Amino acid sequence: MLKHIITVGLGGFIGAVARFSICGLVHRYYKGSFPVGTLVVNTLGCFAIGVAIYLLEDRPLLNPNVRLFCTIGILGAFTTFSTFGYETFELIKTSSAQLALGNIAANVLLGLTAVLGGRAFAGLLGI
Repeated sequence: MLKHIITVGLGGFIGAVARFSICGLVHRYYKGSFPVGTLVVNTLGCFAIGVAIYLLEDRPLLNPNVRLFCTIGILGAFTTFSTFGYETFELIKTSSAQLALGNIAANVLLGLTAVLGGRAFAGLLGI
């Protein structure tokens, strides 16, 4: 059990740092009120989970420890939808209902598309 906790924790550290770095980079170049950083991170994370699903289900190439490290650790910390919820709430609270709805639609539609794209991409690589 301790081994699993450490595995997830190490992956979580990597995912959290990657999320922080990517959001910071996006926000450095985008100054609007739409939460583009979270959109980018959620889309990338959904794409990555699509690749991982392919590797775990279609071609079981990853052992359980690698699975914990990658999916729950790295991607769990990387794609936190709690930030999505908070930012959407803030958009609603500041009377930006249209931006809030756009944020919801963009995250859900791009996320689902990225999961399918990740699976297809991994399949094309022949992994």
